[in-house]
Amino acid sequence: MSKERILVLNLGSTSSKIAVYDDAQEVFKETIRHTQEEMAQFDDVLEQFNFRNEKVREALESNGIGVDTLTAVCSRGGNIIACPHGAIGIDQEMIDYLTRPEDTAKHASLLGSMIAFDLKKEFGIPACIYDAIGTDEMQAVARVSGVPEIPRYTVGHTLNTRAMAIKCADEVLKKPFDECTFIVAHMGGGSSIRLYHNGVNIDCVNDDEGNFSPERGGAVGCKDLVNYCFTSGNDAKTVMKKFHGAGGLKAHLGTTDAIEVEKMIDAGNEYAKVVYEAMAYEIAKDIAKLSAPVAGKVDRIILTGGVAYSKFLTDIIEGMVSWIAPVEMMPGEYEMEALAAGALRVLRGEEKLQDFGEIKAAAVDRIRICKGVEPYTTPAK
Repeated sequence: MSKERILVLNLGSTSSKIAVYDDAQEVFKETIRHTQEEMAQFDDVLEQFNFRNEKVREALESNGIGVDTLTAVCSRGGNIIACPHGAIGIDQEMIDYLTRPEDTAKHASLLGSMIAFDLKKEFGIPACIYDAIGTDEMQAVARVSGVPEIPRYTVGHTLNTRAMAIKCADEVLKKPFDECTFIVAHMGGGSSIRLYHNGVNIDCVNDDEGNFSPERGGAVGCKDLVNYCFTSGNDAKTVMKKFHGAGGLKAHLGTTDAIEVEKMIDAGNEYAKVVYEAMAYEIAKDIAKLSAPVAGKVDRIILTGGVAYSKFLTDIIEGMVSWIAPVEMMPGEYEMEALAAGALRVLRGEEKLQDFGEIKAAAVDRIRICKGVEPYTTPAK
């Protein structure tokens, strides 16, 4: 069997993470850092395309990897429509959607999709996104809130949480992922806690409705929030930043670095200790909350993400939730490996490459999905 050479792209606001895999073997990985001065020349994310594209190609060439040797490319996807998990082929229709003018909160990860599409057009190789940010498989009963105009939906860390659940099924339980039930807590700058049941993410607690995190404010009282919005004198963008970027540990302690917080605690800062313990407390409560939909029948609870390296934090969480199921510590982020593995399964015919046009034609957009009554089905393998 000939080897597949897969380029993986995971672009963020100040860095471009790239890696190349020969089948499942990593042969190259680099994080290209972009300075504030470099980023300052661009007024919009889309203006960065040529700059980022050149940086990626330069990094490959300087490490002896010709772009013409690639057989596929897989990217993190940007603010895509709500969709099932798995691989979705990148085409012009997807690029048009990702770059639509009405999206005023474009995420830098969409540039990876644009670069992938550029390579696809140039070399005729397959290009896809995998376990997109917008993956939303929440069951119908979980979508309904008490305010019809604000239904619940899933967004965020599908890529890492699903990869860790699959890894746990394979290596710990020795069972097919589709036969397992996991609660996976991704703890990074933001957080999300997901309930995977028989291969599908049927419910989730996002960091805008549950626990706070290093930079997210989490859930607060509705009446207090409404009052704050109308009396603070701030515009919507400023209020959003307070909850999504400047909340959590940053708001309380002035840092998003868990290591710095633990140094504060070691130095005798009692306030830092209470805040940090409160974050663990809220995460544990949300984990326990997600055990209810499956009547507590959970195979494993998985703690992952960068903050999961904090033994101080994970010890508290484990002590509060281990009565539900054994807790597996899987710290860090395995997004690059997950993207490569997903693309390889598609190339080997083990998973179906989904068509963006078909997903969009089926009205799988966030508003309709959240107000719908049908849950997603697991994509064909």
